[in-house]
Amino acid sequence: MQLPARPLLGCACRYMKKQHKHADESVPQTVTEFIKLTTGQAAIQIGFTAQQVSGHAGLATFAGFLHWHRFGQKLAGWLPHRRTSPNALPPADLALGFLTGILAGANKLAQVAYLRRDVLLAPLLAIQRLGSQSSYTRFFQGFDSAGSNLRCFGPAWHWCLDRLRSRPGGYTLDLDSTQLLHEGQQEGVQRGHTPRGLKRCLHPLLGFIAEARLVAGFWLRPGNVRSDNNVVAFTLELLGRLPAYLHLRLVRADAGFCEATWLELLESQHLHYIVVARLYQPLQRLLKRETVWEPTEDPDLAVADVLHQEHHWHSARRLVLIRRRITDAGAPAGKRLLDCPGWTYQALVTSLPATVKPLAVWRDYNGRADCENVIKELDAHFGLPQLCLEKFWSTEAALSLAVLSYNLCMLFQRHLGWQERVSAGTLRFRLFTTGGILSCTGGVTTIRLSVPADQRPWWRALFEKITSPFPNCNAVDPWPQPTSVDT
Repeated sequence: MQLPARPLLGCACRYMKKQHKHADESVPQTVTEFIKLTTGQAAIQIGFTAQQVSGHAGLATFAGFLHWHRFGQKLAGWLPHRRTSPNALPPADLALGFLTGILAGANKLAQVAYLRRDVLLAPLLAIQRLGSQSSYTRFFQGFDSAGSNLRCFGPAWHWCLDRLRSRPGGYTLDLDSTQLLHEGQQEGVQRGHTPRGLKRCLHPLLGFIAEARLVAGFWLRPGNVRSDNNVVAFTLELLGRLPAYLHLRLVRADAGFCEATWLELLESQHLHYIVVARLYQPLQRLLKRETVWEPTEDPDLAVADVLHQEHHWHSARRLVLIRRRITDAGAPAGKRLLDCPGWTYQALVTSLPATVKPLAVWRDYNGRADCENVIKELDAHFGLPQLCLEKFWSTEAALSLAVLSYNLCMLFQRHLGWQERVSAGTLRFRLFTTGGILSCTGGVTTIRLSVPADQRPWWRALFEKITSPFPNCNAVDPWPQPTSVDT
């Protein structure tokens, strides 16, 4: 039975007394020297107050989730750092502040440090304070090798996967890579092929558990490497990290990973896979000759099922060929061949048995598109394109913590029982950026959330779910029911 490490705001009042030695300041303060703002025919007076107001009081929900799992203690055990001075911030405090800062919308070290002005974040996380920009720079310099990063983040990824329940049909592992464009001279930023042409970039490698939308692993690579660089070692690490009860039903990847050594690894592990084949000349000749195409219910789509052996393969493998007609709506996914106008072609190499029909193989692979949505969310809401430090391994550590904050965001929603996942941007807008007033009266830390009266029952249910010492299956509605004003 897992119990919470501490109450949601335990020991926070001591922090408040240290920071504010005066009496309760929740009472409205006298405001002078108003600034007059004219809005059309009316005017608004703008002044200042000494009240302890936070614009991120809604993060109390996420902080409660972290405390419920004792995540701060686990993070302290994973980090390679050790305090060298009694005045230095504990490494776990810096890491927790960075994770929460990223989730709050920061995408640079300076923006994370700016959140120190929020009076609520430190007591919510039960840390001394958020670090300055220089503190975070020194913190990430402590990650100085691949070994230190693996020893830290390997257990972190495993902890995330261990939150998943077993699934009757098993889970799907998707592999993908992305390019993070940078113009600086940081280590690892090299000129490589990107959708925007030959640009200076970094080239991370990621693994995803598709059904849970969780990142199972993250490796940073220089920008001038191929997509399949180090994919065998990366896959071995992923497979060794999976909990024993977590069954993989399928592995999927695009054409960048279609290498014989990697396919042989999957076959040696008895894993089924669907991988886009590279359309080299032998395979193009196979598509151009009299292939027996099987029609489908879609008149613009035909499939074929063949055995084919590339020159670097040890044996023949099953190929599912897809042909799609180019219509006025545009060219569908696939590659055009000059000798076969009017169609796009795609080939999938798979180890699925022949009992799985070609159309079912193609549809199963199409589910992989969701990992592209995860990468887009990492780019848009977790700062991956902006986080780049001077040293390569420091950059990998910062990006790994940012990706870990994404996983925590997904697990937070699972903890609440939400079936449909929402983006971090939506969570910030509707939940995390809820304002609140912080006070300390009679030795009790108090947060007064700025929430309309008709939404307060939903917030109470939310905190009851998060602070309950016992796991329960009572899901909380994703959002309060709309009022007549909302509708």
